[in-house]
Amino acid sequence: MNETLLTALALIPCLVIAIVFHEVAHGWTALALGDPTAKERRRLTLNPIRHVDPVGTLVVPGMLAVAGMPVFGWAKPVPVMQGRLNNPRYGMMAVAAAGPLSNLVMAAIGAVALGVYASTLTAPPEAFGQYIGLTLNYFIMINVFLAFFNLLPIPPFDGSHIVEGLLPPSAAQTYRKLRPLGFGIVFLILLVIPYFFPGSGIIENVVLPPVAWVIDQFLGLARMVAGG
Repeated sequence: MNETLLTALALIPCLVIAIVFHEVAHGWTALALGDPTAKERRRLTLNPIRHVDPVGTLVVPGMLAVAGMPVFGWAKPVPVMQGRLNNPRYGMMAVAAAGPLSNLVMAAIGAVALGVYASTLTAPPEAFGQYIGLTLNYFIMINVFLAFFNLLPIPPFDGSHIVEGLLPPSAAQTYRKLRPLGFGIVFLILLVIPYFFPGSGIIENVVLPPVAWVIDQFLGLARMVAGG
C-alpha cells in the first residue's frame, strides 16, 4: 500500500477521535459545573459529524502530515457560556483543562491497547498487523501532542483560559482583549515567524520537548503491559 495513503488511513481516524473526545470533555465538564449550553445545542455526543470541521479536522492535518510537519487540527468548538458556570472564573479554567486532560487519558488507553496488542504477537506482524501497530502509535502521539499544543497560552487555545483564570482581575481583563486577535497571533507565531526565522518555532522549541518525553513514558507503559 502507498505509504502516504497508509499514513492517512492510520492518522485521520486517530485525529478525529482525539479531537471529538477533547471537545466533548469541555462540554461535559461545563455541564457538571453549571453550564448546559453544549447539552442544549446537542454537542454532548461522540458522533464526529457534530464536531468535525472539514478544514481543521481533515484538510489541514492531512496537508501537514504529507509535508512532514507536526500534525495538529481543530474541531467546531463546543459552546461554553462562562457566565452560566457556577464559578465563572475557576469553572472556565476547569472546562479548559478538561480537553487536554482527556487527550492524556486517551493516550494512556492507547498505550495499554498497544501493550496488549504487542503481547499477542508471536511473529512479525503482516500488513494489517503493522497497520494496527502504526495506528496505536499515532493515537498515542496525536493525543499527547494535542494536549500540550492546546495548553499554549495563546487565544483561543485552552491554555489561554487557564492563564486568564490565574491572572489578577485587572490583568485578566487586559489579556481577554487579545481574544479577537487570537487566530492572527497563532498564524504569526506558528507559521510566519518560523518561516522567516528557522529554528525559532514555538512548536519545536516549546511544545515538542515535553511531548517527546511524555510519549516515551506512555511507550514505556506499553512495554510494561506487553511484559517487555
